[in-house]
This record gives sequence, C-alpha cells and structure tokens, in this order.
Amino acid sequence: MQDGRRPMVAVVDDDEAVRESLRFLLDVAGYDVVTFDSAQNFLNRIDGQAISCLVVDQHMPNTTGLELLAELRQRGVGLPTVLITGSPSADIVRQATALGAAQVLEKPLMDDRLLRFVASAASGEGA
Repeated sequence: MQDGRRPMVAVVDDDEAVRESLRFLLDVAGYDVVTFDSAQNFLNRIDGQAISCLVVDQHMPNTTGLELLAELRQRGVGLPTVLITGSPSADIVRQATALGAAQVLEKPLMDDRLLRFVASAASGEGA
C-alpha cells in the first residue's frame, strides 16, 4: 500500500451476483475494488488506474477472459491476473498460462485461494 491507499483489484465478470460477491469479499479483506460487466468496459476504463491485479471470468459474452488477456498482453499490460471459470479444461489452463495468467481458479471459488493470489499480487510478489 502506497500513501495509505488500499491496493485496487479489478473484477471483470458479466454476472452481477459474482461481481458483488467478489466486491464484498475483497473489500472486507482490505482492498479497493472496481468492477466491470464486460471486457470491453474494462478496456475502455483502465487507463491511468493503479490496479494491483485482475480477476476475470472466462465465459462472458462478446469477449472471453482469454481474449481479454490476449488484448492486455498485446497492449503491453502485464497485470497479475487470475482467470475464473466454471469449467477449467486443460486447454483453458494451457492458454491462460501462455498468456501470463498467474492462476486459473474454478467456480465456485475457494475464497482463501483467491485472497492468497490477491495478497501476493498486491504486495508486488507476483502470484
């Protein structure tokens, strides 16, 4: 934490209930949370924000989590990222790893695994 500010976590998920659940969990754990309902909304608004890490859903309309990761990497953004999905196939895990995702977590999420990732990313240690 710099200047007394809490680290910021971005959550991208098209499911409002998941976004709000993650917002609550991360807020209680001491993080500022900004949520987005689509990859495009995230891409349109991330400039200039000091985001410590990204939690992104794989299965979203229009742009998947993997496509978002690919776009971020193409833009030179190396944000620590965890991909969340209800169906973590070996292919999704392989692609996410190739795109630099630190982890792929299966929904429903185990809070402790997600919080460990966020804490590590926010402290600058990677995940």
